[in-house]
Amino acid sequence: MDLNLTPQETEFRNEIRDWLSANVPAGWKARQDAEESMRKRFEFLREWQRKVFAGGWAGISWPAEYGGRGATLMEQVIFNEEMARAAAPPMANTLGLALVGPTTITYGTPAQKARFLKPILNADEIWCQGFSEPNAGSDLAALRTEARRDGDHFVVNGQKVWTSYGWAADWCALVVRSEPGSEKHKGLSYILVDMHAPGVDVRPLRQMTGETEFNEVFFQDVRVPVENVLGKVGDGWNVAISTLMHERATLGAGLHIIYKRWFDRLVELSHELTRNGRPAAEDPVIRQRLAQAYTEIEVMRLNQMRIISRIANGGTPGPEGSIQKLLWSELNQRFQQIAMELMGAYGQLTKGPVGVIDEGQWAYQFLRTRGNTIEAGTSEVQRNIIGHFVLGLPKSY
Repeated sequence: MDLNLTPQETEFRNEIRDWLSANVPAGWKARQDAEESMRKRFEFLREWQRKVFAGGWAGISWPAEYGGRGATLMEQVIFNEEMARAAAPPMANTLGLALVGPTTITYGTPAQKARFLKPILNADEIWCQGFSEPNAGSDLAALRTEARRDGDHFVVNGQKVWTSYGWAADWCALVVRSEPGSEKHKGLSYILVDMHAPGVDVRPLRQMTGETEFNEVFFQDVRVPVENVLGKVGDGWNVAISTLMHERATLGAGLHIIYKRWFDRLVELSHELTRNGRPAAEDPVIRQRLAQAYTEIEVMRLNQMRIISRIANGGTPGPEGSIQKLLWSELNQRFQQIAMELMGAYGQLTKGPVGVIDEGQWAYQFLRTRGNTIEAGTSEVQRNIIGHFVLGLPKSY
């Protein structure tokens, strides 16, 4: 694995840096800190993605015939890292770009690719992911949402939960049980469902942060054309696994840069805040905790490079993505805990009160990070995957 950029990659990095320098919205930081509705902020992000698309930067590793620019996966990683380095707004269609689009490119028919890919890139159609269920959270193969064949349609009934962007989505990548009486990973299908179809009911789930960024979704006699099956009927498990591999391997690219920026801010605060009457930076425990965080961020960066090298050589994400997901999710929880310890009682303050630090972002991040070890597969699931597929240990039942 060569960690040095090629001349072509260096030129590409400089090009995207110049574009971001000229185009990142100046008011994004203020908008993040403002008491603005989630929906209004999302519309801002949708317009930002359209600007990125017009500049030729959305889905850059996708083939040119699907609206990308045929860039290498390494160049896609460079783009993600430069977005993080520039503190640019995220793009609205995160799941469409990182999960549904790549899966459609792999498994979709020519008609499906022509229909769905460009609206993902230009944010005309927002996607969500319908995998988890109330009684089958991280055990995807235990799902019970059914799709009964009725002529040239499937009729879908069931419930999904923890559906990120469900409130904003136009389409859902839904995994259903299409063969009655089937069990576990057999008899599943991966279908593309119009979220505006009759019978789809989206209900908010309020989080401890006060937001409702994910939802529970109910399907009652929802009719879905058979032509909306991605891959083969009954082969939904393999299609879903492809989506999960993309989610765990590539969605976090650039996270180490965001963590490093937060780390640098904590180092600044350690010199400004006191602990037992002295600057917190002089406390040996705080110093050790910060040093540990720095080391883990660097490990995460290097493991991301290993993942990208594998994908670039073999074309498919591997179980290393579970290592990375485990790394970034548990690291973020430990990191935010350090921030709370460093700031003491002030770390609990949110926007508004006198003495609040950084507009209350640390209190928000501490609360939000509680979900990191659940979303995209729990830490327990990731450890089972690592044990079986990386270490060769027997399966855990």
